[in-house]
Amino acid sequence: MRRLFPAPAPAETPSGPQALDTPQALDTPQALDTPEALADAYAYPAGGGPWLRANMVSSLDGAARHDGRSQPLSSDADMRVFGVLRALADVVVVGAETVRQEGYRPARAREAFADRRAAAGQGPAAAIAVVSARLDLDFSLPLFTEPLVPTLLLTGEDAPADRVAAAEKAGARVVRAGSGSGVEPARVVRELAALGLRRMLTEGGPRLLAQFAAAGVVDELCLTIAPLLTAGDAMRIMNGPGITDPVRYTPLSILEEDGFLFTRYVRG
Repeated sequence: MRRLFPAPAPAETPSGPQALDTPQALDTPQALDTPEALADAYAYPAGGGPWLRANMVSSLDGAARHDGRSQPLSSDADMRVFGVLRALADVVVVGAETVRQEGYRPARAREAFADRRAAAGQGPAAAIAVVSARLDLDFSLPLFTEPLVPTLLLTGEDAPADRVAAAEKAGARVVRAGSGSGVEPARVVRELAALGLRRMLTEGGPRLLAQFAAAGVVDELCLTIAPLLTAGDAMRIMNGPGITDPVRYTPLSILEEDGFLFTRYVRG
C-alpha cells in the first residue's frame, strides 16, 4: 500500500555530474508495508475527548452494497484497513440490520496490536455496540456467545422489556441512549464515552451513518473507493435524513493499492 496524499517530502536533489545517473525520489509515494505503519497512518487524535470515525466502502458509481452486501466491493487491502481500524478502536458501533445482513462476529484480538492496545489502556479487542430499537436479534449468534468483551446493545428507553431481559440473559450489556424507542446519536456518543469508550468506529450501515451525520457527530470518514461499477439501485453510504446545509470535510490522506483508494476526511 502506498500513500498518495499528502505527498512525501521530496528527497534532496543531487548536484554535479552524478545527478544524471541518480534516481529521483520527488514523486515516489510512501509505502505502508507493515501493520504498525498502517496503524500510525490511522491513529486517533491525541486528547481525551470522544472521536467518532466512520468506515465505509463505495463503488465508483456510489453504491454502498452489491447484492445487499458490502463484501463484493471489498478487497484484501480494504480488509487490512478494516482490521487496523478495529484494532485501534475502543468500540465498533453498527446497526442491527447490518449485523443481520453481514453476519457480524465479535472483534478478535490481534497479536500485532496487543502492545499498542495495552499501552493505550485498551482491552484485547474492541467491543461491538449494536444499535437496535426492538432488539430483534438472534442472541445465540457468536456476536453474543463468543465475544472477548461483552457486546453492547444501544437502544431507547422504550425498548421491549422481554427483549432487554433476553439480551441481558445472553450476556449483552444494554445501554439506554434515547428517550423513545430509538437512539439519539449525540447521546450514543455521550453514553459510550461515559463507559470509557472514546475511540469510536462505526461501520454503518447506510441508514445509521446518515442519522449520525445528520446529528453532526461524525468526526471522521474513512471511505474506500473501489475501482468497480455496479449500476442498479443500490443505496449510497448514507441513506437517511438529509443535512440542510452540506457539511465540509477536509482530506487528511489518500492511500492506494490495486486501484482501491483509501481516503480519510475530518470534519471542518
